[in-house]
Amino acid sequence: MSQADPFHFYTRLHLRELTGLKAKNLTELAAHLETVPGSVVYHHTHHFLQQHQYLSPEPPNDFAYWVTEILQDKRLGERLASINTCDFKTIRELREKILSTIRGYLEKAKDLREAPEGEEFHLVKSISFVFPTPYSVSNLEEFAAVLKKITIHSIYFHMFEARIRLEKGTNDFSLWLEGLGEKELAQKIARLDPYTHTMEGLRTKVIQLVENRIRKAGRG
Repeated sequence: MSQADPFHFYTRLHLRELTGLKAKNLTELAAHLETVPGSVVYHHTHHFLQQHQYLSPEPPNDFAYWVTEILQDKRLGERLASINTCDFKTIRELREKILSTIRGYLEKAKDLREAPEGEEFHLVKSISFVFPTPYSVSNLEEFAAVLKKITIHSIYFHMFEARIRLEKGTNDFSLWLEGLGEKELAQKIARLDPYTHTMEGLRTKVIQLVENRIRKAGRG
């Protein structure tokens, strides 16, 4: 097994902030999506996971919900809901997919539906504050032990935020395990779809994979 720098666990706090922007129809929504910060797109595609960590996804994104329930456009709503957030490595890519889906629909739309007064889409951004935890680990045994102690907010930060918002391409755990010489374990964790688990379910699955590797190595 290779040596790697210790893994330091972090956690995060998210605050919501209104941008002051709102849309009453799809044209206005698309125009706003072209210019708003990535933190806005992130919020409207991830806040369900942050607020309902113990519920089972898959959650709808806010765009799909508004189009379906407020604009009463179920066809476009289904298209937006079918966008798999896990397929995208960056917020830019996710934003472009949402935009292209809306634009493609607008090109063929015969009439533009508008939200009733008071039901406009209000764009919100997510402000993230990252804090270190007291935990750092140097091997798989320590890693498994700390995974059982940290909060689900820390799990969320290392599994979700690092991958798409911080644009690391994969989760922090897999990056560290690669450096530890645990390529197969890193790949197994990277292949987990975090959007189809609760946060506690995801914690359990990662711990299970790590402990299986420890037993296989004859150290458990």
